[in-house]
Amino acid sequence: MNAKELRDKTPDQLREDLAALKKEQFNLRFQAATGQLENPAQMKTARRSAARVKTILNEKAAAAAAE
Repeated sequence: MNAKELRDKTPDQLREDLAALKKEQFNLRFQAATGQLENPAQMKTARRSAARVKTILNEKAAAAAAE
């Protein structure tokens, strides 16, 4: 998921995506703790995707406040 795709979404859709990414991070942490995580790079990808969604949400909030 890249920033261009995220900018086309509404804030509600972004919040849903963020919730899903947080849930994925939670599950990946448990898999890592129990030794079942196959690809440790998934944790980094999920964390960065969540940060990307948060950044776009903040950009949209700042643009709405400026109007």
